[in-house]
Amino acid sequence: MNRVFVIILSFCFLISCDKNVKPNIFWITIEDQSQYLLPFNGNQDVTLPNLEKIAEESIVFDNMYATYPVCAPARSSIITGMYPNSIGTHNMRAMHFDNYFNNDQKFEKRSEKEQVLEVPYYSSKLAESIKTFPEILRENGYYTYNNAKGDYNYILDINSVWSGYRTNFKLTKNQAPIFAVYNFNVTHESNMWKRDREKLKVNPNELKMIPPVFPDDSIVRHSLAVNYSNLIEMDRQVGDLVKSLKKEGLYENSYIFFYSDHGGPFPRHKRAIYETGTKVPFFVKLPNGKKEKIDKEQFLSFVDFAPTVLSIAEIEIPSEYQGIPFLGKFKSENKREYLFTSSDRFDENPDRIRAVRNKKYKYIRNYYPENSHALDVEYRTQMPLMRHLTGLHLQNKLSENENFWFRQPKLAEELYDLENDPFELNNLSVDINYSDQIIKFNKILDDWLDEIDDLGKIPEKELVKMIANEN
Repeated sequence: MNRVFVIILSFCFLISCDKNVKPNIFWITIEDQSQYLLPFNGNQDVTLPNLEKIAEESIVFDNMYATYPVCAPARSSIITGMYPNSIGTHNMRAMHFDNYFNNDQKFEKRSEKEQVLEVPYYSSKLAESIKTFPEILRENGYYTYNNAKGDYNYILDINSVWSGYRTNFKLTKNQAPIFAVYNFNVTHESNMWKRDREKLKVNPNELKMIPPVFPDDSIVRHSLAVNYSNLIEMDRQVGDLVKSLKKEGLYENSYIFFYSDHGGPFPRHKRAIYETGTKVPFFVKLPNGKKEKIDKEQFLSFVDFAPTVLSIAEIEIPSEYQGIPFLGKFKSENKREYLFTSSDRFDENPDRIRAVRNKKYKYIRNYYPENSHALDVEYRTQMPLMRHLTGLHLQNKLSENENFWFRQPKLAEELYDLENDPFELNNLSVDINYSDQIIKFNKILDDWLDEIDDLGKIPEKELVKMIANEN
């Protein structure tokens, strides 16, 4: 009887210990892809067998949004659980960490075109004061790994955040628990021109879906095909990662997140406050066939990633985090009624836009109506599609819908019925029948701006003095 008792006690102890084992969490991150461009969100113009296989085993969420439609500010919200405009990381290229890191911790000088800003590169001390979730994971026994991206629009202490950064990290089951971010940059905007002349993996003439914001011509079709070809190459690379995870016994028992850092690599996508710029593909594979009751249609934001990962790891979530955990031990039962997105300066172009949406409507407030939405971002002019659309615009050869993005000045307010107008082409703010909706959304947006203490209201030259390191 004593031996039986010892065996039972040992078994119970093992079960108890197993419950305390932290789960592995792997992130598959791609760049510059809107939700509607992916096959598991309904696009029939491209097949991505490796991602589609994972998606079949996952919870595919319908409403994940980047806080900003551009990489570095959006990434700052991911790692801090905070809205960029509340911590001073909202202006694109406040700094570029990669250059800071590689230049022996010296700030680079702005390009000649950017020097008209009269703003130095700077890092927000507010952002630096937030403990990032990978740091918290490390303090709780995790090995944290990042294979590529360190640009969070402010200075991070790499040695505190990542156990391994841009190193040859050998996946091994004995390394657990692991939190690892794998970034696949072949889908980045820059590859729309760098890979423009490579052999296409889809036939442009067979594409079924041409976004109504573009004319249906050979250059648009070619550009779409380039992006789909890049997606196919990304999917091949993801397949290699999945093989490694399975070989090391790390696939079945791990959480796997997949998402894009913001919307697609085209004009009126990346850097656009519209759904094409902020709504991204997102799914999560749970470990070992685990089931979790969850609302797949709830509004999710990049600020939710940090608290959710900590919740999955059963680690207390910092009270200052502004996001909502949607999985794990501390999963919130509260669902957003309203989803907020923003944009500010893009490279050399100052701007400020705030937006809020509910299930049906989206309201946009433009603080610089004199600016076109089609800001003259020098980096983007390298794209053949951008030059093509600009040429058609200047020749008055675009339809009203296709030319909408170029309008200058733009209206101070925009309102869209997303259920009937998903590409946001019919601005209802000029219709007196929607006055009540405008008033309602104005109040909701103002309350949110006050709640997060939105720093976008402060001119950047003054903001630098308030929040930045001295140069």
